[in-house]
Amino acid sequence: MSNILAPSILAADFTVLGEQISAVKSGGATYLHFDVMDGIFVPSISFGMPVMTSIRKCTDLFFDTHLMIEKPDRYVEEFAKCGADGITFHIEADPDNAGRIIRHIKETTSLKGVPVRAGISIKPGTPISAVLPYAEEADMILVMTVEPGFGGQKLIPETIDKVRALRAFMTAEGLDTDIEVDGGITGDNIADIMKAGANVIVAGSAVFRGDAKDNTVRLTGLIN
Repeated sequence: MSNILAPSILAADFTVLGEQISAVKSGGATYLHFDVMDGIFVPSISFGMPVMTSIRKCTDLFFDTHLMIEKPDRYVEEFAKCGADGITFHIEADPDNAGRIIRHIKETTSLKGVPVRAGISIKPGTPISAVLPYAEEADMILVMTVEPGFGGQKLIPETIDKVRALRAFMTAEGLDTDIEVDGGITGDNIADIMKAGANVIVAGSAVFRGDAKDNTVRLTGLIN
């Protein structure tokens, strides 16, 4: 289980997006995080498949795709065709079909010719008990550390306890499932988050506000 920084392009400057993606890769990032919002599951609308298709042409980074959308199962294969390497959906979006969606994702092949990695996410108000039944089958569980839908929010401190409890469950069950955190991550709180048990760290403003390469180098150093 590796420690991974996943810069979120939601905070990037789209007028120089290609340059910033090259910068984070030069800084040591291996993941790129895509926050896909539909304006229904969350209030905001972000970007979708055409943006991912365009970016896939210019980088081989792992595309960590976070679907904050209703009925996510509809778009699994489409996002894979656009370049998604991992697809994470919210259990709140379709709680009755979570297991089937995980299997659908894992049965889908990425453009790189390997199975897409499956993740399942919970909002700050959703208890970890909602995703524990899928901890073995999923490749990753994403604990939102802010309310999904807007960038630039401050981390909700109580969510760190959820990460800690989730990792304790994983350890007790002998699982090495990735735990991702997303929202309000800064150089000042990364240590606490990592200590709690997260190993995939999404960072938006902390990477793209300022020199993206230098920020990536600094944050990558903090988690490794």
